[in-house]
Amino acid sequence: MKSSSENQEAQTRLIIETAHRVLSIESQAVAGLKSHIDSQFVAVVRHLDQCEHLVISGVGKSGLIGKKISSTFSSIGLPALFLHAAEASHGDLGMISKGDTVIAISNSGETEEIVKLLPVFNRIDCTLVGMTGNRKSSLAKRSNYVLDIGVEEEACSKDMVPTASTTAALAMGDALAMALMELRGVQEEDFALNHPGGSLGRKLLTLVDDLMHFGDGVPKVKEDSDIYQVLHEISQKRLGITLVVGNHDQLLGIITDGDLRRLIEKKKDISQTRAKDMMTRRPRTILKDTLAAKAVRIMQDHSITSLVVVNGDRRAEGIIHLHDILKAGVV
Repeated sequence: MKSSSENQEAQTRLIIETAHRVLSIESQAVAGLKSHIDSQFVAVVRHLDQCEHLVISGVGKSGLIGKKISSTFSSIGLPALFLHAAEASHGDLGMISKGDTVIAISNSGETEEIVKLLPVFNRIDCTLVGMTGNRKSSLAKRSNYVLDIGVEEEACSKDMVPTASTTAALAMGDALAMALMELRGVQEEDFALNHPGGSLGRKLLTLVDDLMHFGDGVPKVKEDSDIYQVLHEISQKRLGITLVVGNHDQLLGIITDGDLRRLIEKKKDISQTRAKDMMTRRPRTILKDTLAAKAVRIMQDHSITSLVVVNGDRRAEGIIHLHDILKAGVV
């Protein structure tokens, strides 16, 4: 009789061997799809490029894959939605209009809920793309285009649970979407418009204008202000910096708290020192319609934590601080 430790070792080997087998089968299934990328695939991508509305349909595990594929297409700018094949027969067919494109997913191509819809798709006069592992199935025969997602075996040892077949369907959906993305020349900015809440969206959509301090929140002194006025302004506005401006807010220079410390270290009597005597002339500036991500790069390149926001006439409009950009999650 085996000991408890021997049983645990046997279980560990079984777990690891099963995981290795599953990953090997599924990776081979995806790799095998390369031979299925043919003229039909190219035709589908070109058709999708002209498509205005895409519907993905399926049930069960294929339905879950369909939801992910529809989400991917929407994210790259092609309006797409998921239609549960069972619900379609009970009113949800109203989601589909004449001229729409439908991608129906069924590994067997004989899924009852899908097969029942085939005549309806034809009556609606939509373009049907069958994503199936059976080219001789009812779905394949009634489709305008067929994408072969057939696999040699499932990763389930009992051949009951859809595993490699659903992985293949997901990979084929990704291949379609990415090929369409390249064909359309979708750029980061286009992608970000559909992801304003994500990190990429924040990076590509957030402007300096969205994060800068302006109005009364901007520390400013005149060039004849004494050191005590400068100290007061830096302390009150708590940005570690103050602008030195002219009568019409034209930017003359900046003074940082570091400038003040260095001045105090060098001079015994600072009471007569004026802002113009201690300011840094020609400070780094940026326009408010610049991406905040670019502001970060400028700060990093010059080892600073703030930039003065100016307009085209170099009138000071505000300050953008590194901490505000970090807090906004731009980087």
